Amino acid sequence: MITGVKPKEATAIINSLLGGVVPKIGLQHINVGRTAEVDAFLQALADVKNGHSMFKFWIGDFGSGKSFMLHLLNTVALKQKFVVTNADFTPDNRLYSNDGKGLALYAAIMDNIAIQTMPEGGALPTLLEKWIEQMLSEVSVEQKISLVDIRKEEHLPLVEQKIMQTVNTITEVGGFDFGFVILKYYNGYISGDETLKRSALKWLKGEYKTKTEARIDLGVRDIIGDLNYYDMLKNFCKLFVSMGYSGFMINLDEAINLYKISTAQMREKNYEKILTIYNDCFQGKVNHLFFNIAGTKEFLENHRRGLFSYHALKSRLETNKFESTAIRDFAQPVIRLLPLDHNEIFVLLKNLKSIFDFNYQSEINISDADIQQFMEELFNQPGASEFLTPREVIRDFLNILSILRQNPGLDKQQLFGEIKISDERPVEMSLDDIEEL
Repeated sequence: MITGVKPKEATAIINSLLGGVVPKIGLQHINVGRTAEVDAFLQALADVKNGHSMFKFWIGDFGSGKSFMLHLLNTVALKQKFVVTNADFTPDNRLYSNDGKGLALYAAIMDNIAIQTMPEGGALPTLLEKWIEQMLSEVSVEQKISLVDIRKEEHLPLVEQKIMQTVNTITEVGGFDFGFVILKYYNGYISGDETLKRSALKWLKGEYKTKTEARIDLGVRDIIGDLNYYDMLKNFCKLFVSMGYSGFMINLDEAINLYKISTAQMREKNYEKILTIYNDCFQGKVNHLFFNIAGTKEFLENHRRGLFSYHALKSRLETNKFESTAIRDFAQPVIRLLPLDHNEIFVLLKNLKSIFDFNYQSEINISDADIQQFMEELFNQPGASEFLTPREVIRDFLNILSILRQNPGLDKQQLFGEIKISDERPVEMSLDDIEEL
């Protein structure tokens, strides 16, 4: 019986996995076979906490657990007092663009900011208000004014001066506008002006489309866009660290969507952006920043469309030539996620059975021997070695548990015998079908 699972975690785990997606919470209860990767990640987190920055690529086949790994990293980093966020690359979200797609990625990143007390995201307003309270407390001590009185209008200039001085100290490019908008948020926070707070938050999240609109609402001269959003991410990183957080971790999934960009020039610009961030992290140009990108082997290794098509990245990301499946190097930038072995899958399914029973307050009649039989039926199916992924194994197993819970009289052996393997991999574009522009 697995212990320590909270009811909310159990529900999230079962519902998400039945839906074919990774749960945002409770992943530590179903983590198997990734101990070495997590240990190496903890060491990298310690380095970032000490002022370094890091960039990791998590590479694996479709359904191999890349998204699971990123969500697990979130859970681990939150416990280490990091501010974390995640976003997916899509046809409309990318690192570089000149038509708003870079800004769309930034907006997704800002929407999903999480802290340990708010692990599911939406933590940016909480962080801003926590920082404002920190500023009020510091001014209160410096000026020998009580925490109650420091909020009065007569002391507003003292606090505003402190906020701008602090922001100017910790920020670089775009720091003035960044600080000015945070000041507006402070004014709304103190006065109870929710409209002003919303406008400031809208600017900080990159939701203004025109400078005119932002100037009318806030009196600010510029907005966040495709070309400067990365500078704002670095500013936020410094702000979070100044509040006492260990660092800022940004996880980006579904990198295959960069590989799918049809025009070679635009694809190369996105890879150039990856190189810029990579160099910043490893050359010490930024501190306390941790980037993770998850993608398929095709995204990494394809010499016509993948990262290896960009020579400067290929030379940095080639695998350690002394590494093998038995001898791993988790210190390198690229971490390849190997498939779980059958013993690890057995442990995973056993844990899921316990969580399923806990969630539904049931006791499904599935023994360890039944789990082994289920696995034998599944892995002996035609095409299993080629097409079967952990995602499909998990979903089939939970589907059977769900059927048996609602229909306890059914023959589980018959259900095992009805298992079929299908190729769930997405259909990728053929290179021959794509016109390079």
